[in-house]
Amino acid sequence: MTFVTTHAPQGAAHTTWVRKLIDGIAQGLVQYVDRHSRVAEVERLNALSDAELAKIGISRDRIIYHVFSDRFWG
Repeated sequence: MTFVTTHAPQGAAHTTWVRKLIDGIAQGLVQYVDRHSRVAEVERLNALSDAELAKIGISRDRIIYHVFSDRFWG
């Protein structure tokens, strides 16, 4: 006959919610930085002249699509 005994570490429940909290905060920070860096890119492109935009192959009405293409328009 075999007996198996398992014990969860005493701090397991505490560690789980702390880990979830830290992961949530980290994910929020990543989203914040990503969003603000994209906004900065939109502002940078908007500051260019139409001729400068044409040189890089973007029209003014497509700036948002260009900056967020990987996120929304696959």
